[in-house]
Amino acid sequence: MNARPPQNPPPSGVIELEIGGMTCASCAMRIERKLNKLDGVSATVNYATEKARVEVPAGVSTAEVIAEIEKTGYTAELPAPASTEPAPAADRAEDGELRSLRQRLAGSVVLSVPVILMAMIPALQFPYWQWLSLVLAAPVIVWAAWPFHRAAWVNLRHGAATMDTLVSVGTTAALLWSVYALFLGTAGLPGMTHPFELSVAPSDGAANIYLEVAAGVTMFVLAGRYFEKRSKRTAGAALRALLELGAKDVAVLIDGLEQRIPIDRLTAGDEFVVRPGEKIATDGVIVAGRSAVDQSMLTGESVPVEVAVGDAVVGATVNAGGRLVVRATRVGSDTQLAQMARLVEDAQSGKAQVQRLADRISGVFVPVVLALTVVTLGVWIGAGFPLAAAFTAAVAVLIIACPCALGLATPTALLVGTGRGAQLGILIKGPEVLESTRKVDTVVLDKTGTVTTGRMTLLAVHTAAGESETDVLRIAGALENASEHPIARAIAAGATARVGDLAAVESFENDEGRGVHGIVEGRLAVVGRESLLGDWVISVPDDLRAAKLAAEAAGQTAVLVAWDGAARGVLVVADRVKDTSREAIAELRRLGLTPVLLTGDNATVAGHVADEVGIDQVITDVLPAEKVRIVRDLQASGKVVAMVGDGVNDAAALAQADLGLAMGTGTDVAIEAADITLVRGDLRAVADAIRLSRRTLGTIKANLFWAFAYNVAAIPLAALGLLNPMLAGAAMVFSSVFVVSNSLRLRTFRSRTTGATDATPTAAASARELEHA
Repeated sequence: MNARPPQNPPPSGVIELEIGGMTCASCAMRIERKLNKLDGVSATVNYATEKARVEVPAGVSTAEVIAEIEKTGYTAELPAPASTEPAPAADRAEDGELRSLRQRLAGSVVLSVPVILMAMIPALQFPYWQWLSLVLAAPVIVWAAWPFHRAAWVNLRHGAATMDTLVSVGTTAALLWSVYALFLGTAGLPGMTHPFELSVAPSDGAANIYLEVAAGVTMFVLAGRYFEKRSKRTAGAALRALLELGAKDVAVLIDGLEQRIPIDRLTAGDEFVVRPGEKIATDGVIVAGRSAVDQSMLTGESVPVEVAVGDAVVGATVNAGGRLVVRATRVGSDTQLAQMARLVEDAQSGKAQVQRLADRISGVFVPVVLALTVVTLGVWIGAGFPLAAAFTAAVAVLIIACPCALGLATPTALLVGTGRGAQLGILIKGPEVLESTRKVDTVVLDKTGTVTTGRMTLLAVHTAAGESETDVLRIAGALENASEHPIARAIAAGATARVGDLAAVESFENDEGRGVHGIVEGRLAVVGRESLLGDWVISVPDDLRAAKLAAEAAGQTAVLVAWDGAARGVLVVADRVKDTSREAIAELRRLGLTPVLLTGDNATVAGHVADEVGIDQVITDVLPAEKVRIVRDLQASGKVVAMVGDGVNDAAALAQADLGLAMGTGTDVAIEAADITLVRGDLRAVADAIRLSRRTLGTIKANLFWAFAYNVAAIPLAALGLLNPMLAGAAMVFSSVFVVSNSLRLRTFRSRTTGATDATPTAAASARELEHA
């Protein structure tokens, strides 16, 4: 990839850079440390998104920052401007890197399996089998393991050690010693075998080869690296999905005539037309028309907002009612949609990094092993043993210290844990996510679509004296069925469910923002606000007014129904609380978590929902930027925050939180920005997700411990010259079997919530699940 020409920033400001060459989280930490040593510079590097955010003082240029990163052994470049649409090229680069890993993994599997089988099964050890092993294993250790060797060299230049160092040193030592034993020792003689014995006795190192250990280690670690890289392919997809929400073209008014043009040709001051059901192309002000606009993606407000001439509207929101003419006020990168995209990116770039456990352990383990190797060599030479025997013992220490189970420790636990999660409707994106679940103590819950269903529902019918509920529903449902307003659709759906097919409507008219009227079954009917009934000189009796006021006090929407000059009933419509939400909140409290309700709705509506589900802390009337600020404030106060949401308006907060959980019934933007996706849309899955993640993390830690412990136990045998190839192979097999068996225990994970069952096969195999798994 050719770097774009560096540009100097303003006198002081923030530089965003794309980083290349990182292989683990410790690489990100190394770049951070390097940049933060510069005077006045504050940097954060995100391994998951492969981006750096660098705050620079006056006088520090982008070129200087890039040069400093390149001195560390990595590449850096400025992101392409938004107008150049770099996503396809970025995807191709990512696909190329993933393709290379897949090819190396496939090649190592094909070549390594025969080597391992021949070394472990004496019956397969035909004459000269050892030479075939060298032919098969050499490409694996040199070509397939090249990413580890390259990373180890970069680490060496900067005095660091990671799992790459461990893999590179161990496999290289095994290959070089095997080559020595084959060409200069006795291992290359016809009829050489690795007998199936686990006895601990001194052996001639020149008669042993360790190609199966080196090839097996490479294969397993490559598998782990491939699955990790595949999980990172969606990095940045939240931003692309967010920007794709906007309209692609727009009907502009030119000399009174409509002309459709691409959205990027729209300029501030242009007037454009928005028909019912269309997205509003950009931020603007209404100059003609009345309608209801669905702004839930921006504000979280569950009820569409009535708008008229002079009201401001936001790009990418949906016109749910009449025809509008809008004058554009902000376009391109100045719109609220673009600002939300920047919020998501900033939150992702600033998220605290978690170093991989294997790298943390390797950072200590590798120097210790190297020191033991030198000590072993020195002690043997100092004790007067032949040089060949001393080198045999020293190299044996290096070989046995390279555990193949290390490559299985994370991917097997993650594979089983995420597989079990998928059965329960929980999709975990990667190993970094699990660390975040360990200390979570506060769960911030978006209201609309998370605690509630996210759609308007007919909840209750109140009738005047002498009227039947069936008549009220039949008349109101027929009239509202002719309207496209979301509240009307809820009433029509509720009426259909209760009374069956609805009658046809004659002379239907829609009074924007107030209601509808028409003739149903020969009766002149009016459905809407009290002001609309007043226009028809229809009074509302006290019992219906009391029902209306009670519904509005509870944060619900009350719609009056009248026909033949008299008010007949009140229909109550609201965003209904999910049946399982109260049980979910109780389970979160049992886990020691504090729930917080966060919503764009008003205090009345939010308070009613909070009381119904048992939440004490409620934050209302918040916009997307404020959601991010509130999450940051909670984090600044020492809280470890999990955020649960489902809408575009939650994406930035999901990315900012220590743990983001998206409801799978929500938008793709929220799902991409989150760490865990809850496919079922059931809030009870939040508690299950946290429990499963914590248990999976514990399994990974146990796997890592035993992956090293088996081999550490064998290091003294190697240092004493008592290691034989079968013992080395047995350590590899036993450690791998333990890791796999321990990981399989995750299949027994069960949900504690009553009524929670495995996801259906249809849901588990849905396209969205497969995309984000």
